[in-house]
Amino acid sequence: MSWFPKPVGPRAAIADLRAFMRHGSREQFIGAALAILVTMIIIIEFLVDSKINTAPPPRVVEVQLYSSNRTDAEIIAQQKVDQAKRDAAAKEKQRQFQKLEKELGM
Repeated sequence: MSWFPKPVGPRAAIADLRAFMRHGSREQFIGAALAILVTMIIIIEFLVDSKINTAPPPRVVEVQLYSSNRTDAEIIAQQKVDQAKRDAAAKEKQRQFQKLEKELGM
């Protein structure tokens, strides 16, 4: 691995770790094990959390198919019916809000 300086490399790092482990006390081993354990728990939590609730739920889109040979008059009539339905829904929603407003005393 040529990008590491000469006195440092994977083999030297492993040899240094082995030398440290040979002369380490029991408390150092426990501390090292706990440090590794806490680090692994944090990494696992990040990996698990990144998979939860990230994808949007599937959406169902309903499409109404029309025949290709409709006349302009049929299209305009259907648009008027659809607009009347939207207006009725808007008026009903407005009525419900007015009822709520009266109940809350606004």
